[in-house]
Amino acid sequence: MKLWDKGFSIDKQIEKFTVGNDREIDMYIAKYDIQASIAHAKMLASIGIISNNELTDLEKELKVLASHIEKGTFIIEDNFEDVHSKIEWELTNKLGEIGKKIHTARSRNDQVLVALQLYYKENLLEINNKTKTLFNTLLNLAETHKDNLLPGYTHLQVAMPSSFGLWFSAYAELLIDDVYVLNAVTKIVDQNPLGSAAGYGSSFPIDRELTTKELQFSTLKYNVVAAQLSRGKSERAIASAFGSLCNTMARFAMDVCLYMSQNFNFISFPDELTTGSSIMPHKKNPDVFELIRGKCNKIQALQTEMILITNNLPTGYHRDYQLLKENIINAFEDLKDILDIFNHTIKQVIVKEIDLNDEKYQYLFTVDSINNLVIKGMSFREAYQQIGGQVQNGTYKPDLGKQHTHTGSIHNLSIDKIRDKYPN
Repeated sequence: MKLWDKGFSIDKQIEKFTVGNDREIDMYIAKYDIQASIAHAKMLASIGIISNNELTDLEKELKVLASHIEKGTFIIEDNFEDVHSKIEWELTNKLGEIGKKIHTARSRNDQVLVALQLYYKENLLEINNKTKTLFNTLLNLAETHKDNLLPGYTHLQVAMPSSFGLWFSAYAELLIDDVYVLNAVTKIVDQNPLGSAAGYGSSFPIDRELTTKELQFSTLKYNVVAAQLSRGKSERAIASAFGSLCNTMARFAMDVCLYMSQNFNFISFPDELTTGSSIMPHKKNPDVFELIRGKCNKIQALQTEMILITNNLPTGYHRDYQLLKENIINAFEDLKDILDIFNHTIKQVIVKEIDLNDEKYQYLFTVDSINNLVIKGMSFREAYQQIGGQVQNGTYKPDLGKQHTHTGSIHNLSIDKIRDKYPN
């Protein structure tokens, strides 16, 4: 069944190419299409297009379909173009002429758009919640390991003293920036496009405020052309937000991979969280974090794809938009898995004691030594030259006892302030 069926058959090769794998991808938005269809039916009854009895019948059958979707018994067979045609066929099969009325005053364009917006809205909330779980885990780790010193690096060269508390809380605070972007994107998708039809509205006296309230959108996308043009724009914004979050996690995962290596040997994980080699029995590979890094980098590339698909398309609907669904939905599902596995694994990190008297860390405290001289009255430049000279002639002796007291430093992590900063 095709919603646009006009009584003739389409070339099978053309049909296969144009439908693609919509049936599989549409399973992710099926329940949201049901929600939108119920709201739409209520609106049609409110303006007298269908009777209250017809509304009751439609609601009953739509809820039956919703239960099949929830149980995993809902199937979109090959003879259906997408989830929308399948649902309408089921309604018509059960209710006859009443089922055929459900498409009144809407187009498949706003039908898929509202289902996607509902999917995006709910799943952005889920990603936000999972991000907060990871945030709390990192701050708890920072508190636990705040006194464990860690060499800090610039240019991958030993630089200045850091700590595990500083490392964990750094990535926690970066997640706050990512949540700011996620919240902004949530506001973008929290606008009801239903009623825009094919992009130019309808001559029916529809009540768009009613469906907005029923679907719990914060507001309408008032202009019907703007509603249709939001397809693609929403996906670009989502991809940008996901890229920000994935950038944070990919960089953190890279740190983990480095710190697990024998050359650094700062951290480890229980054997059951690592993998081995088929020929080297000593190996404990950080495969989880390598895959997190790779998957996050793949998601960061998504924004470019969304831009290239939608860039410079003229006003109105174009079939190009169909290509947005698969990878943006896959990104949602992958990102939820990434957040879960990152949180599950990092909670079990084993922080090792690092001997800062090791020769390779002998210059870790040169800046502290310079600052000590400055506090005694020497100018910074003269102090820099004096310590630099000691480094050059091999007479430098580090002072390991210097306290860093300012806000956000090794000995003043401000964990509570970072926790309070997290957006509500």
